[in-house]
Amino acid sequence: MGFARLARPANLPTAAADILAGIAIILYLKDIVVLNFMSGQSGNVLSLIFSSIALYAGGVVFNDVFDADLDAVERPERAIPSGLVPKKEAIYFGTILMLIGITLAFKTTVLSGLISVALTVAILTYDGYFKQFGFAGPLNMGICRGLNLLMGMSILGNLTHWYISLVPVVYIFAITLISRGEVHGDNKKHIVWAGILYAIVILSITLIVMQQKDNLLELLPFILMFGFFIYSPLIKAYKINSPKNIKKAVMGGVLSLIVMNACWVAGFSNWYLALAVLLLLPLSMLLSKLFAVT
Repeated sequence: MGFARLARPANLPTAAADILAGIAIILYLKDIVVLNFMSGQSGNVLSLIFSSIALYAGGVVFNDVFDADLDAVERPERAIPSGLVPKKEAIYFGTILMLIGITLAFKTTVLSGLISVALTVAILTYDGYFKQFGFAGPLNMGICRGLNLLMGMSILGNLTHWYISLVPVVYIFAITLISRGEVHGDNKKHIVWAGILYAIVILSITLIVMQQKDNLLELLPFILMFGFFIYSPLIKAYKINSPKNIKKAVMGGVLSLIVMNACWVAGFSNWYLALAVLLLLPLSMLLSKLFAVT
């Protein structure tokens, strides 16, 4: 149970959703039928999904490793400061997860493997150093999510339209800004900026899809759902700026990554595949009741 708590199981479906979104985007751009590809290349699809999950899990394990002393004061209930998992064993666990993630990515394509190495470096530099900075920390975390989407887009062994990966960078930057108030509250300025960045993300997804496919009718229900899921807890956290509401806004933002990825799939593929991705959301929400998201 301690190792499971370290890996943040509720967050892991969001990593899988990134990969599925990246695959849907690149297959459309290369004029490849998604269902045909999924049936013929299911091994590579699963390898990338589990690579992403392993890297994400390894990243949050090392986050707790680096934060062990601070968590002993601010979050003593976490697995390491509570004594549930010794710090040394957590390091071994995180290292194994990272190595599994990199191996599975290289098994898919060399490009995927190289992106997984870059992602690992980005994760560890955030965990160990950059998260202490007001601008560089959220940017680094956003880059991690952008690289994860790129890893999905790398499944064919080449990349086009890499700029799409900048959208999750902006989105995660917003969530990380909100999270700065989880312990003490009082972060209304960050919440306002997050709301602006959320609007930029919604507009960017819509414009990119319209530019590439003009698939607004299928995208619209998912975009509206995405907006509702992220803004509802954010507005509440602004009105009552307590650590509890801020934490709910962060959790809503993290879990809504699945909805954002469903938007990409709806826009670049079709609505029923987007619904399949959306099914990861109830799984993530169920796990969030059993394990901490942040």
